[in-house]
Amino acid sequence: MAKQYDFTEGPLGKQLVFYSAPIILTNLLQVSYQFIDSLWVGNLIGADALGAVAISGTVVFTVLSFVIGLNNAALTILSQQKGKGSEAGLRKYLNAFVVLLGIMSVVLSVAGFFLAKPILTLLGTPDSMIEMATSYLRVNFFGIVFLFGYNFINTVLRSVGDSKTPIYFVLTAVLLNTVLDPIFIAVFGWGVQGAAIATIVSQGVAFATGAIYTMRKKLIPFSKPYIPAKREVLDILKLGIPAGLQMSVVSAGVMAIMSVVASFGPAVVAGYGAAQRLDSLIMLPAQAIGMAVNSMAGQNIGAGKWDRVHKITLIGFFFNLAIMFVIAGLIVAFANRGIRLFISDADAVRFGADYLKTIAFFYPFLSINFVLNGAVRASGAMFQVLVLNIISFWVLRYPVTYFLSGIMGEKGIAYGIGISFVISSVIAFLYYRYGKWKQAEAIGE
Repeated sequence: MAKQYDFTEGPLGKQLVFYSAPIILTNLLQVSYQFIDSLWVGNLIGADALGAVAISGTVVFTVLSFVIGLNNAALTILSQQKGKGSEAGLRKYLNAFVVLLGIMSVVLSVAGFFLAKPILTLLGTPDSMIEMATSYLRVNFFGIVFLFGYNFINTVLRSVGDSKTPIYFVLTAVLLNTVLDPIFIAVFGWGVQGAAIATIVSQGVAFATGAIYTMRKKLIPFSKPYIPAKREVLDILKLGIPAGLQMSVVSAGVMAIMSVVASFGPAVVAGYGAAQRLDSLIMLPAQAIGMAVNSMAGQNIGAGKWDRVHKITLIGFFFNLAIMFVIAGLIVAFANRGIRLFISDADAVRFGADYLKTIAFFYPFLSINFVLNGAVRASGAMFQVLVLNIISFWVLRYPVTYFLSGIMGEKGIAYGIGISFVISSVIAFLYYRYGKWKQAEAIGE
């Protein structure tokens, strides 16, 4: 059985490294779904197909974001219960999350399937991509329950200090997806739809494997689902709604940026899509450390150890900065090769490489947000993080990107996004230092 950390005692630096490392690996494996899909789609079908996957992928993330936000709320609530040593609290809130997430995932699956094409049309998807994008998007919505299920299991395990076990579930899915992708795309001739089918089949297997294993080994106190108490539902909604809106704001902002990108034509869309696949890998360490800070700080807030909360944040802050500076240097050196993994179209490769070389210098500033927001979120101050995200994406990122792309053309996309990283990191630091997030009460008190 994997070790479950108690973050309320012991050396914080060592705990952060050993706890966040498996999260980085797990997230790397999760991102590889889209990475593998893009490699096969871009090489077996072409640049238009890759652009279709990129655009539909932003829609999937936008619709999934509310439930992903609920997972963030789950990490906070369950980490606090773990910190308080409340087995009963863990069991009750686990049940409440299972029931609510199950209902939401079914509703979103049905609605998304029927609204796929209208949404893509509103985004200004190029005519050459619209049918492929719709096909890919509908299949992903059909299997959304599997994605929610196994991600939730991973979140619960992390909340109790176990970041290693999720690796095995995700690895199973990735290996299966790697094998099924070329078969469904090329051998069966299903095109981009085949890539989507391979993904949901793999996620379904991962969900089933994870659920069976964790229940048999009793790694987490799951029970047969029952109607949750009003108090538990209200606690989840109190944190879950603003947490879900946080992710909705982020993903809707990403989708808005994609509408700016789409206005420059198929080559820029394909190049940006390839860059985003690499971007999703580049940001894994920063995201994982932010998630580790969230869980570690949550346990200590539950235990009332605020001195350790601030030490965790400080260690995560400098650790993240160091990693992202190293990664930025590597990106500048290998941007062209990275983009060519996905596409060979000269114009698309040129834009994708130029975008990465520009944005790389701004990555350290974005990493600051992950750590500081992770600490604030751990206290249950979800509404405050929601406001910070609204400022980051809708007051800064989209308007600045839209404005600069109008002046500088396609080059303005990278500069607009990068400048917003810098300003939003300053705002996040000022709120962490002077805001009232520390006054939030632990859940269940």
